[in-house]
Amino acid sequence: MKTVRTTPFDDQRPGTSGLRKKVAVFRKAHYLENFVQSIFEAYPKLRGGTLVLGGDGRFHNREAIQVILRMASANGISRVIVGRGGILSTPAVSHLIRKYRTRGGIVLSASHNPGGPDGDFGIKLNIDNGGPAPEQITEAIFDFSKQIAEYRIAETDDIDLDDIGDYEINEMQISVIDPVDDYAELMGSLFDFDAIRGLIAKPDFSMAFDAMHAVTGPYAKRIFEEILGAPEGTVMNGVPLEDFGGGHPDPNLVHAATLVARTKGDKGLDFAAASDGDGDRNMILGKNAFVTPSDSLAILAANAHLVPGYAGGVSGIARSMPTSQASDKVAEVLGLNAYETPTGWKFFGNLMDADLVTFCGEESFGTSSSHVREKDGLWAVLFWLNLLAATGLSVQAILDRHWERFGRHYYTRYDYEEIDSESAGGLMQDLESRLADLEGTSHGGMRVSMADNFSYTDPVDHSTSSGQGIRVLFENGSRIVFRLSGTGTSGATLRVYMETYENDPQRQHRDTAEVMQPFVEIASELAGIEQRTGRTEPTVIT
Repeated sequence: MKTVRTTPFDDQRPGTSGLRKKVAVFRKAHYLENFVQSIFEAYPKLRGGTLVLGGDGRFHNREAIQVILRMASANGISRVIVGRGGILSTPAVSHLIRKYRTRGGIVLSASHNPGGPDGDFGIKLNIDNGGPAPEQITEAIFDFSKQIAEYRIAETDDIDLDDIGDYEINEMQISVIDPVDDYAELMGSLFDFDAIRGLIAKPDFSMAFDAMHAVTGPYAKRIFEEILGAPEGTVMNGVPLEDFGGGHPDPNLVHAATLVARTKGDKGLDFAAASDGDGDRNMILGKNAFVTPSDSLAILAANAHLVPGYAGGVSGIARSMPTSQASDKVAEVLGLNAYETPTGWKFFGNLMDADLVTFCGEESFGTSSSHVREKDGLWAVLFWLNLLAATGLSVQAILDRHWERFGRHYYTRYDYEEIDSESAGGLMQDLESRLADLEGTSHGGMRVSMADNFSYTDPVDHSTSSGQGIRVLFENGSRIVFRLSGTGTSGATLRVYMETYENDPQRQHRDTAEVMQPFVEIASELAGIEQRTGRTEPTVIT
């Protein structure tokens, strides 16, 4: 064991999903070590307990794991459970924490951000309920990082991460496990695998899953191809690569374009799905059909009774504030609890722990339930397959049936990525300064009923989170939301969310872009996007 003198870095405040920076930043001398030591100081519950450790396989994953193992030994951790090859999906980490009652976990990932030597890297703490560390802990980590003077680390050889078995660093036990086994067992307990197996075996049913050369490759190949009998090759890009094959592991219509193309036309796939870098996001597609994440959350909750793991009932639904209000309508009709939280999965943890909600979702392609305390991409894919098997309907038919019963929430998101941070901040400040004047004004023939900067009070611990995004609400139920994202590593990302509700079945099959165009124009005018950012078009539209 040795103690190493160090000096603080001023940029280690964790964001929505931990600390994310370019790989080159994390490879600076002492940078990773400072942050890891700050985790151990801010969350002393780990000492004397078991830690789960793994990541999405991106560049620097293996090296970081070896550093964390040596530091864990020097900081009094009793045992570490690590995935073979350093691989563990984010929902798998959450499940292992909960199943084996460990003190917490460290996830190494930058989620949907690009990988490789010139790409991004990330690290976050999950606490003993399996969920991301809440704000009071992440702020404590940041506070320690600003005053750190030394860190503790063991001097020892690297552990062989590729062989399942038990190892030691001094007195700390290390268990290298199969990363898929426990997770696959959990999925089998929730879903009707026999029914899904029967669906996949039908000669007229076709499907594909794009793992995007990210962490879900081994999970998808085991579950879809080996357990459920899907043909070999059903899983596309199934081998995790340090640079994700040069692609962008974000499961959306832009970055999974090859998969999307396979669903088009009369011979298109009946079902297709994709997941992201660390396995917590999902995109659902049918033949000539795209399911928005907001609709997916609402549909899964509305049809939970068809799935074995949820046949006993649903307590409620929670969504992030920018996510469409489709799930609110389901909760209203079915008499369920409904909660609107800030963006960030950590805000759902208390609600699930208190059994106030069963399903949670974010419009950024994240959906899950109380089976873990993270978003879960493969869980959502299996849920949809279970629905297809139970109903005998196509993806589009399930959408149509849902809209006819609950109405359709037309929804779109415009992302302006890597814009100048100062310009982005000025845009938001100017917009906020005019909120009081917006109420009662008319735009596009709609009257503003309320405009504010969203604030949330947790109903369980009564903590408050303010400044969570600017909302412009109209009297007809439509909304425009402006928010700066905390998941990028350079510049700023301005996200603009737009939504309008339609309960007339005759008007529920219009083109989304056409329906939302008036809102795009209103949003651009309200915020002065082109004048302040120089951008005439968004980087990504979802």
